[in-house]
Amino acid sequence: MSETTNKIALVTGASSGVGYELAKCFAEDGCHLVLVSCSEDELQDIATDFRAHYGVRVEVIAKDLYQPNAARELYSEVRAKGIKVNYLINDAGPGFYGNFVETDLDRELAIIQLNVCSLVVMTRLFLEDMIACNQGRILQVGTAVSKTPVPYSSVYSATKAFVHQFAQAMKPELEGTSVTMTTLRSAQEGELATPERVARAGYEAMLRGSDPLVSGFSARQFREGREPVEPGKRSA
Repeated sequence: MSETTNKIALVTGASSGVGYELAKCFAEDGCHLVLVSCSEDELQDIATDFRAHYGVRVEVIAKDLYQPNAARELYSEVRAKGIKVNYLINDAGPGFYGNFVETDLDRELAIIQLNVCSLVVMTRLFLEDMIACNQGRILQVGTAVSKTPVPYSSVYSATKAFVHQFAQAMKPELEGTSVTMTTLRSAQEGELATPERVARAGYEAMLRGSDPLVSGFSARQFREGREPVEPGKRSA
């Protein structure tokens, strides 16, 4: 029996890409799910599939985490449903590509809201519950740019650097507890890693409480715009 069997994982950005593959990893191991993204229809299709194939319970919550109050609303909805989250997966984090002085400033600010503000709120609120019962794991999904500034995606890469630094700084604060925080990021070398491979590495590392480094994403591919996408779409 897996560690995750009959527990509950909340996964943001769960409608596609790495978020979907992470949710699938949990479902395969018998973990019940709370799936979150902007698209309720896509989530309902995934939920139906997971229930049929893996026999797990799946709760769907459509929430736009670009909105300032959305993360708090999400937490309140989860609590109102009586759901205790054992695993928090912060994956929602697309961006877009362009010269900073020419991009839409509101879109840039929305990326900061999503990748920084909503992530911090989600982490804080669910972490408080985990600390209270001295049990839980959090996976923060970074990218190849978590430690590398990227021209023409300056705000996005800066927010992913925040994710990495935030999670690393949290580790000493969690020492002495049974709660862990793992950061998933990919190295800028090798062949392009599939979402399945990235998700599996992150999932297994989260269960170990360690940080994985998945090779398979080049700086050239990032500059070509293959990772960031416009808000409202999902990146792998």
